[in-house]
Amino acid sequence: MTTHDTAEIDKHVRTYILVFVGLMALTLVTVAVSYLDLSIAAGVGLALLIAAVKGSLVACFFMHLINERKLILAVLLFTVLFFLAVLLLPVLTQSNAVEI
Repeated sequence: MTTHDTAEIDKHVRTYILVFVGLMALTLVTVAVSYLDLSIAAGVGLALLIAAVKGSLVACFFMHLINERKLILAVLLFTVLFFLAVLLLPVLTQSNAVEI
């Protein structure tokens, strides 16, 4: 069984607390952005950007992906790129916009 130094544990706890505070701050930013007078596309784009940052914080620190090997990060990057391609494919292949 491995023993952990108190200073090492305190460092990890401090990191988790800072990430939690960052996530709460970004949640408040998301709510604040919803009250801005932005177009729908700009509002959704900004909300997705904030969500991506929050998701990255969770994946990196709480799921410990920040210390993982390059292969795992490459798989994660491929997943993100594939997800973006699936989201953008209908927009890029739309031939006629429907006007209401």
